Amino acid sequence: MLRKSIIFAHKSINCIVAIVSLVMFLICLYAMIDAYMVYNGANDSGILRYKPVYGDTEVLRELSDDAVAWLTVDGTRIDYPVMQGKTNSEYLNKDPRGEFSLSGSIFLDSRNDSAFGDPYSLIYGHHMEYGAMFGALDEYADKGFFDEHKTGSLTVVNGKEYRIEFFAACKAQATEAVIFDPPESDNTSLLEYLEKNALIYYPQDVDAGDKLTALSTCQSAESNERMIVFGTLR
Repeated sequence: MLRKSIIFAHKSINCIVAIVSLVMFLICLYAMIDAYMVYNGANDSGILRYKPVYGDTEVLRELSDDAVAWLTVDGTRIDYPVMQGKTNSEYLNKDPRGEFSLSGSIFLDSRNDSAFGDPYSLIYGHHMEYGAMFGALDEYADKGFFDEHKTGSLTVVNGKEYRIEFFAACKAQATEAVIFDPPESDNTSLLEYLEKNALIYYPQDVDAGDKLTALSTCQSAESNERMIVFGTLR
């Protein structure tokens, strides 16, 4: 009787171990598939077919009515359409084609002028691995990297083309109003804040009357801290 009980106990333990192992395997498989889908969404090379060439934005208009510009940061993997939703949550988990995507899209603040006519235009993007989306912004905390990647371009749907010249990098909480509430007048308060708080700041490269843009990304899912890189639109 004791022998039968021991055998039964061993079989039960083996069965439990097998079930737990199967569950763990399925969880790992799901995590791998999920990570692949997120990475694949952030690295959709097919979206490049909508990139304007020589200022021709008709191809960008074909992508979506919400596409307002194309952003490129030289020397990085930032080369994406800029979307603008009715709210700032619309494109958090929606790709430029309008499909669900955990990597979301690069998007302009819903309060900004879609033609980038404001004194300060705020652009958001998820922090993705391997420099995808706005994952490269972390690198701007390093002065050497910053100095070698100070330029970019912005082609607006209305046909205007801007050269971006980056002049500052900063970390701040998402509640910092001077950064995340686009001003209606000039950028004096913003530049004063950057002079005191920026990780890197080149005041000689910017003036309060310049038209500015900022690229913002989160530091982690658990943090309210943001990494922001600032540039002039020339």
